[in-house]
Order: sequence, then C-alpha cells, then structure tokens
Amino acid sequence: MFGPGPSGGNQRLIVVSNRVSVPRAGASAGGLAVALEAALQSSGGIWFGWSGETRTAIDADSLHTQQVGPVTFATTDLTRRDVEDYYLGYSNRALWPVCHYRLDLSRFNERETQAYFRVNDLFARKLAGLVGPSDLVWVHDYHLIPLGAALRDRGLTNRIGFFLHIPWPPPEVVSALPGYRRLLQGLAAYDVVGFQTERDVEHFVRCLEEEGLGTSEDDGTVVVGDRRIEVASFPIGIDTEGVAEMADKSVGLSSTRRMLASLEGKRLLIGVDRLDYSKGLRERIRSYVAYLAAHPEEKGRVSYLQITPKSRSEVPEYAELEREVATQVGEANGACGDFDWTPIRYLTQNVPHATLMGLYRMADVGLVTPLRDGMNLVAKEFVASQDPQDPGVLILSRYAGAAFELEGGALIVNPYDAVGTAEAIDRALRMSRGERRERWETMMDVLRTHTVNAWWQNFLAALSPAEDERSAPSSSGGAFGATA
Repeated sequence: MFGPGPSGGNQRLIVVSNRVSVPRAGASAGGLAVALEAALQSSGGIWFGWSGETRTAIDADSLHTQQVGPVTFATTDLTRRDVEDYYLGYSNRALWPVCHYRLDLSRFNERETQAYFRVNDLFARKLAGLVGPSDLVWVHDYHLIPLGAALRDRGLTNRIGFFLHIPWPPPEVVSALPGYRRLLQGLAAYDVVGFQTERDVEHFVRCLEEEGLGTSEDDGTVVVGDRRIEVASFPIGIDTEGVAEMADKSVGLSSTRRMLASLEGKRLLIGVDRLDYSKGLRERIRSYVAYLAAHPEEKGRVSYLQITPKSRSEVPEYAELEREVATQVGEANGACGDFDWTPIRYLTQNVPHATLMGLYRMADVGLVTPLRDGMNLVAKEFVASQDPQDPGVLILSRYAGAAFELEGGALIVNPYDAVGTAEAIDRALRMSRGERRERWETMMDVLRTHTVNAWWQNFLAALSPAEDERSAPSSSGGAFGATA
C-alpha cells in the first residue's frame, strides 16, 4: 500500500490517538489496537499519544520513545491539570455527551474548553518534528479533533486523515458545544475525514454548509476555501474469522463450562457493555423485567447475564450511574427472583476476551441496545461467535451504528420502548432454527466483507496520495531523527 516517498525511502504511517499503550509481553491488546498495529507493521511508522502518566510539570519538547519491531511508540506525559481539563473535562464532559445526544449531561467550562485546544497544540508541537516529508498522519477520535489544524499551523503539508469513533450529531445538537466553529475548522484541515455511518457524514456536511465553511460536491468531496477534502463513512469491523475460531475453541474453557453448568438448561441472554450512560443499561433492564412480567411462565427458565466493567469512575456522572444500575439490578432480582433462580447476573469486572467469545456462543440472545453508539463491535463479535448450525439471535438498537450494516439479520428495536424490546426478546427466544440460521448468514456475509483489516486498508487507500502527488516535492515536517 505504501510506496516510496520523495526522498526514496518508504512512506511511513503515523497513528495518533489520545492514549498509547506500548505492547508488553504476555499482555493482550484490544481489537482496534491490533488493527492499528497491523497497519503500522505494513510500512513501519510511529504511534504517538499520551502515555497515561501525569507529572506536576512537563517539558514541552520531551518524548518517551520505544522501538518495537518496525514501530516506534512515542508518548508524552500530561500534567494533572491537563488531564482534569482536557480529558476528564472538555473531552468527556462536553464532547462525549453532546456527540451522544445528551445535552442534559453536558458541562461547559471555559477553562476546560481552552485546555482542550491547548493540549492539542502541545501534541502538535511534539509530533511535528517527527513527521517526515512523505509520511501519512492518521488521527483518531474526539479527543484530537483540532490536531490537524494545529499541525497545519506548524507548516505540515502532509496528507492527514481523521477518523471519529463516536457519532457526529446534526447541527441542531452539536452546535451547542463551546468552540463549535473552531472544531469544524479543525476537521476541515484534514484531507480525509472518516465517520462510522453515512448518517454521521450527512450531519457533518450539513454543519460545514450551515456555518458557511464548505460546499459539498457531487463526487462526495467538500470544498473548503481553496482545499478539497474527502468526507466518507468507513464502518469499522472485527477480525471475523479470528473471533469465530476463538469462540469455537473457547467452548472447552473451564470458565465457559462452569457457566454452562450453572445455567442448568436455562436459556441465556447476554449483554456486554462498558459502564456508560450511552449504553442503555437501565432501559435494557426495564425491558427484561417487562418481558418477565408479560411472560410469567418463563420465570426460572431464562437467565440474563450483564457484564459491565466500570469506567471513568472519577467522573461523577459515571459513579452515579454505577450506583443506579446496581440498585436497579438488585430491585429486579428481589421482585422477580426465586429461591433457586436469579433473573439477572451482574458482573462489573473485566472478563478475558476468549471467555467472552465462549459466553456469546452459548447465548440464545445477544442484547445490544445502546441509546446511541458510533458502531458497537460487541454486536459484531456476538454474531461472529455463533454456532453456524444453531446460532443465537441479535437484538440491536436502531441507534447503534452497527444497525446500518446488520439490519437484515438482527431484530432492530427502539431501546426506549421497554414493551417493544420485551416483545423482541420473546420473538428471539421463540424463533425457529431455520430463521435464526438465515438471519445469521445474512449478517455474517457483511462481517466477512467489512473486516477490521478492510477498514484500515480502505481508509489508508483514501488517504494515500495519487501517484502524481507522490512525485511532487514537499516542504512538510522534519526528518525522523534520533528520537526514534
């Protein structure tokens, strides 16, 4: 994919994300990390971002670097104030809730807004000197929207792309953000701006047009001043065959066998979500209770396993959500349970990935009902984990990005409608094997085509310059020097 740069060397990829974890022996990386490492391994390159460490004060030019094969991991520490204001503040108490349509949970603070742009400028300062003339730069997610513009301000003319992993709302919602126009200008500084769904693309183009910043063209590009940028959807996928193989093997794991034995023949419903108000956990529990109320004959015959690792407990809204969900689970079990049957099994610890795949495989129903989600890879992993001869049924929120790809096989629900979701649970548990297999095969056709490798390859194909551009001289950046 990557050809020789103007200087005759290989064109490298530089990936930028908020957090960077240097690979450690024996540690397992998540699916996205594996995919990005695969992209970097193909050409050699740099993965740049925050180390996760904080200091009282930091050197504006210092970097930690570590070489692992052809990839250089370059990280910077942040001050505690930067973390409080840039990360916990504007990123997660302004951008995150607004992008998930939760204006009621947003907190706007001028100091935090300024910190967000200041830290992006700091990242640009530390990154700019690492970028070689022909390098491609790929920036990830909502924490780093202004980074492309900050790099342009430092004279970089490289091809720079951006991919948003969360939803992008319509202008009626997202314009509530302080610094809104500046965010749009930041996104317009990239050469390729990628979103999860066509809906997100439409919302973003509307934002540019209504602010007078850009004009959409028939070829899918947007003209911004004297520049032309590509705005497109690049739905992220999974390692479909890898997940299927892992699920098949995990049936023999002791943890999977213990779970199967504890069910004692009961039907299993499963939900796996990070603790977040966007995941619709409270609404899902209400829907399950509504199902039991409508079908009392099923009490004692079904079991609902909800795995919800804690996250962002230092943010008050998340700590409150943790208490609310735990209380709701306790009330449901107290009202619906019996001496020998607990309706909801609720775990807040991390579960090994292989064990999860085994749990998905034995489940009759996967409950993936977020109130809003950029994509939701749990839905895709649930499908890929199923036994082809006797697959389970996916119940999927219409507000998950995955619904655009899996609507032909999943049961699509409105997660706010407890009765409607309860009816979908009943339909899923009563569905014939023939219909389940037909629905599963429809979804697997999509997952086999839109894999995680296809995702990064398609994005980088869009970002890579045309042949005539490769031969043109570039004045961007400095050579990657001793810090590697």
